[in-house]
Formats: sequence, structure tokens, C-alpha cells
Amino acid sequence: MLTGMAIGGGIIGFHIVGASRAFDGIKPDPFTLRLFVEGVPTAATDNDIALLKATGGENDSKSRQLGRFVTDVAPLNLTMMNVRTIWRRDRYLRASDHVSFESLGYPAARFTEPRENFNHEHQNTQVVNGVQFGDLIDFVDFDYIARVTAVNAATVWALATAPGTPKGLKIHTTPPGTLSGTNLTTLTWNANPESNLAKYEVVTRESTATDWTDTIDVGNVTTVTLDISKDNVQFGLRAVDTAGNRSPVAFPAVAA
Repeated sequence: MLTGMAIGGGIIGFHIVGASRAFDGIKPDPFTLRLFVEGVPTAATDNDIALLKATGGENDSKSRQLGRFVTDVAPLNLTMMNVRTIWRRDRYLRASDHVSFESLGYPAARFTEPRENFNHEHQNTQVVNGVQFGDLIDFVDFDYIARVTAVNAATVWALATAPGTPKGLKIHTTPPGTLSGTNLTTLTWNANPESNLAKYEVVTRESTATDWTDTIDVGNVTTVTLDISKDNVQFGLRAVDTAGNRSPVAFPAVAA
């Protein structure tokens, strides 16, 4: 089963999401859905990669921010599905349709079953040595698909109702008007266009953490200076509207 949706300049792919077990003797996992998101962008240039090396941003691609957004807006208690994020572009040495979007610079994510049944993928419908091959409806777990659909709906609804990801976010190694470095962190960004925008939130996490852990309400501004060393944590920024909907997080580029 394959579905794909363009969302705000990105793509979410649901590919091989019809069953919760591989029929190979392993206990089925009907409440887990894998989510693959790349680190180093497929379309990264040599300069992009050099900057990632210099700043440690290899775990903060647009695709990984999309993945973090999904786990926030489609939790287990809402969808009855545990979204298991895997920090990899796709399954080992394999790829699906979302990678073609990533090659053009779009953020993308790929959802798939917790354990694949390779007898039912890319196979002609046939019986060989008593084993049924082919993608047949007999092997579809409709209850599982219903939970996959809940993840799909929650994600798309949240993306459709939330403000856009802030644009032009930059982190300043030397604050404007100064001549030397500092342990303070200055962030600047472009104002969001939404008329119902309420504020922005700076989010931080330890460099070893997988997701954002701390939130700082900075109000409806386009620059902030924080007494937190940029060298110690990762920074991000999200927009919040008057209804409390939050955008995906933007990761800063380094100001020239």
C-alpha cells in the first residue's frame, strides 16, 4: 500500500503500511509504525556538508524536524499507534518515492510497517513450495490500517492548521554591533505572514537528545538574545498562532 501527500513544500509517504506482522514467526506489533527521516540532506552541496560538520547540524535536517513534528501531533493516546522514528533516510540500502523529493531539496518522511513481509512485496501472485507470494487482500490488517490512517489524519490536520515554519532563521556567532564572540546566543528571523500569529517559541535540547526538551516564549518579535551558549545546546524556533497551534521547528543557519 502506497500513499503520498505533498504538505507545505514537503512530502509524507505511506508505503507498505498494510500489515502489522511479517508472518515469519515473529510476534506481530500492531501498534507500531516506523517513520524514516534522513539526517544529511540528499540534496546537500559540498558547502552544506562542510557547514554541517562545522556546526553539528547533521541531526537537524528539515526532514528530521518534520519527523519530530509528527511524533508531537500524532501521539499514541490520540492515534493508538506508536510512531517509531528511525534516523535513516529509508530502510538499509533501500529507498522509496520520498527520496526523489529529497533529491530536490524538499523535506520528506516515509512511514512503513514495523516488520516487512518480503513475500508480499514486488512479487508475482503465485504459490511456490506451498508459500503464497504476492500482495493479496488476505494479508491486509484493516485494524492496523485504521491506526495508520489516524496518524496520517492527525499529521495532515496539524500541518494544515498550524502556522508556517519560520523562515530566514539565523544564529549569530558575533552579535550585531560587537567585535568579538560571546557566550550569549542571538537569533534573528523573518516575520511570519499569518494574521493570527501570536508569538514565537525558541526550543532547545542537549546535543545528545533526540527531541526538543525546553521551550522559551519570546513573544511576537523577530530577534532575541539569550544567555545560553550556542556551543552547548541545539536551538530551534517555531511559530504559534492564537489558537495555540505550533509550526514545525526551524533550525538556524549561521549568519554571515
